[in-house]
Amino acid sequence: MNFNISETQQMVAEAAKDFAEKYIRPYVMQWDESQEFPVEVFRKAGELGFMGILVPEIYGGSALDYHDYIAIVEEISKVDPSIGLSIAAHNSLCTNHILSFGNEEQKQRWLPKLASGEWIGAWGITEHNTGSDSGGMATTAVKDGDEWVLNGTKNFITHGKSGDIAVVIARTGEKGDKHGITAFAVERGTKGFSAGKKENKLGMRASETAE
Repeated sequence: MNFNISETQQMVAEAAKDFAEKYIRPYVMQWDESQEFPVEVFRKAGELGFMGILVPEIYGGSALDYHDYIAIVEEISKVDPSIGLSIAAHNSLCTNHILSFGNEEQKQRWLPKLASGEWIGAWGITEHNTGSDSGGMATTAVKDGDEWVLNGTKNFITHGKSGDIAVVIARTGEKGDKHGITAFAVERGTKGFSAGKKENKLGMRASETAE
């Protein structure tokens, strides 16, 4: 295997390092002590292509590969792992699920907003009593005519309060049925969709975690 760093990776890593030094390092302690989730930093990250790293250019993304992705998260996390965590959660848990499994209409509708940083993405699987055991989760989705009705609560969700869209995992079959699980993309503002408690964490405090 070739572990040499490519010229593109070097350029991407330098861009991420410069971004972190300019827009993150001066505020690391301030954000940690106040537990502030600095939304505007992620808007700026979007301008630099860090919010749609793997997304193809036709959807407004950077069309980079996983080696570039790792370089970006690594350089940002050297300065503030909270911000690195949130960029990774946005890119992998929400954006990449829509990219990998969404239909064309969904990709065109959501990916440009996520890749630009206009929208911040969340992903909901964890629950109070079952943790991240999707087979045992209590959240259900039931078909009602042409619509699905979701009932349940997710917790410890990155960007649970500030996210503009969440990929929510719900049970559509019996508990323990690994095929009876479906992912739903739910936009902020959807009837019945609300944020709950924001967690007071020991670390990673500038990365928002909420119910």
